[in-house]
Amino acid sequence: MSEEDIIRFASGLPGVEVVTASEANAAPEVAWGDTFFFYDPDGDIPTNRRLPFATIVTKDYPGFDTASRLDRPGVFRVNIAVGRHAYQDLFGHPPAAYPDHQASYDYSAIDQPVPHPVYARQAWISILSPGEATADQLRSLLTEAHARAAARHRPR
Repeated sequence: MSEEDIIRFASGLPGVEVVTASEANAAPEVAWGDTFFFYDPDGDIPTNRRLPFATIVTKDYPGFDTASRLDRPGVFRVNIAVGRHAYQDLFGHPPAAYPDHQASYDYSAIDQPVPHPVYARQAWISILSPGEATADQLRSLLTEAHARAAARHRPR
């Protein structure tokens, strides 16, 4: 799957706003080229109050997030907020226990789900350059993350 395939899929989900960080939208320079998926069906959530349910990151963030080795040609990372239950189903431990398991993951492995190297404790997962092995799983995880974001958005 290409970045464009993922953007096309996620932007087809109801109420999704897709933002690719750039100078034009006043994003921090370090994020330029990264894509963020928000649930904002009415387009009225203030920019500083929106939280993405998924992102595509295209480069390492030196000094902060380099475990995925995104400096390799053609490698990008899809990050998804899957929630505690899905995270535990995927990895066999809750997000809170991530520090005990952190060393057992290869964060640079292509086309397989791994805990997010920085935000695993918040129940985020990552897939580098998703392909045949994870394409269906990725679409399912994005759909579930979208549904969770929509449920949080609804008035209680």
